Amino acid sequence: MAEKYQTLDLIEQITRNDGSKYYEISNMFMNGRAELAATRGLIKEVRILQLNIPHSTAVDVYEHYINDTFQMPAEDFTVWDEWTKPSGKIQETVAEILRANHIG
Repeated sequence: MAEKYQTLDLIEQITRNDGSKYYEISNMFMNGRAELAATRGLIKEVRILQLNIPHSTAVDVYEHYINDTFQMPAEDFTVWDEWTKPSGKIQETVAEILRANHIG
């Protein structure tokens, strides 16, 4: 399991098994985990939409939220844990990141 601080630098689109989709600000480590989740049938698909996003104040806020709230999954995971985005500041931060990168 990756225990170190994760720097978020890409935006991906994840398709759940029910066909619904969501955007995630992520990194190559988590993209690899999402690809593994798709292979295992835990999600339908993951696509990278943008690489090397600028590390704005909004990205910094979301990055700290993710690192303080979630653990990065070990390779033997059996459940895909979608990163929840509580209403208020975190949802607004994610929306700002997506807008700044012309996604959504």
